[in-house]
Amino acid sequence: MRGLVVKKNADKFHVKFGSQEVICIARGTLKQNGIFVGDKVNFDKKAAVIEEILPRKNLLIRPPMANLDTMIITIAPKPLPDLYLVDKLILFCFVEGINPILCVNKIEGQDEFYSKIEKIYSPILKVVKTSALNNSTSELEKCIKGISAFAGQSAVGKSSLINSIFKETLEKTGDFAKKVERGKQTTRTVTLYQTKNGYIADTAGFSKLDESLINLEPNEIAKYYPDFLPYIDKCKYRSCLHKHASNCGVVAAANSNLISRERYENYLKFLEIKELTKKVRKK
Repeated sequence: MRGLVVKKNADKFHVKFGSQEVICIARGTLKQNGIFVGDKVNFDKKAAVIEEILPRKNLLIRPPMANLDTMIITIAPKPLPDLYLVDKLILFCFVEGINPILCVNKIEGQDEFYSKIEKIYSPILKVVKTSALNNSTSELEKCIKGISAFAGQSAVGKSSLINSIFKETLEKTGDFAKKVERGKQTTRTVTLYQTKNGYIADTAGFSKLDESLINLEPNEIAKYYPDFLPYIDKCKYRSCLHKHASNCGVVAAANSNLISRERYENYLKFLEIKELTKKVRKK
């Protein structure tokens, strides 16, 4: 039978199939290679043994999970958004084949703030606005397909949004309901909880994102900035890293506000870190 690994406890794996769930062990070779929450597997229901891991679309190290489909990057007017973190998360998504959604929460009376964010990010990804306070999450819930995870700074309302989404099923989610009510996460494991259209990953692993987890060389980074791509062809040199004004189409576009200045400055910051890391590796 085919199922989805929704929880892992030591060498026991909770495999969901339809409305049922069975706790399985893995055959020796599979256990050695590693089975992760989010893995799609073939298993023997009677023997409760996982026999095969199906091909993955991605495999994440921190948090340890597989096949993440959607990342809901959440910001709010307060605390002041860390747009460098937002851009790192978007870059990570594009590299790993994850669909990024930008969720602007606590939007009550914040039209100017939302308009600014929408202007910067709507050219490259879907932007939705929510209000956990008013249980206004219907637009966001439509975006939760496959396996989704929330990401972003502390205190932007991720826990409140999850509570709002699970308003009809909190009683069934047990520990997850209690955990999000506390507004903090202590577990280092990952568990998937079913929603109407998919699963939400219970994980604290995306509050921050270390640059080392984005496996790109400096000359590869700009290729994952879709807003830069129309202007890269206007650079005089193919090796251009888009940080000097001379003969660079991307710099010219940033200076002319054809691309977001904030996005461009965050690109330069990330590029600098990657260049320094590369120099350190060579020593």
